[in-house]
Amino acid sequence: MADPAVNETVIGSDTTIKGDMTVESRARILGKFEGTIRAKGHLEIADAAQCRADVETGTVQIDGTMQGNITASDKAQLNATARVSGDLVAAKLIVAEGAAFTGHVSVGPDAVKGSGHHTPTPPAPPAPDASDKSGKK
Repeated sequence: MADPAVNETVIGSDTTIKGDMTVESRARILGKFEGTIRAKGHLEIADAAQCRADVETGTVQIDGTMQGNITASDKAQLNATARVSGDLVAAKLIVAEGAAFTGHVSVGPDAVKGSGHHTPTPPAPPAPDASDKSGKK
């Protein structure tokens, strides 16, 4: 059971929200959410929930449908009914049998360090061509 001293934000199953959400402790999404989520503590995407968001959180537990990039500074848990599409960066990752995931994954303490966003590193510029004739007359 959750600690009663900890605030918990709940988005009900009959609710649709679009925008930016910042939560200091815990959040549970039972309905639909679209936008960005920043939760310092624990974020739960429930079984019937649909979430289209970029997420930065301490811990995330996904049972529903999630589209967007996720950064979990502590742990990401994809349960059997999870359907996730997007890039995921987490210190720890748990994936249950039956979960579906499409995207790129970076896991471990080093993966989370400096991962402000999931922007891929651009390729290095090509090295100068050895057959470059600029030095010849």
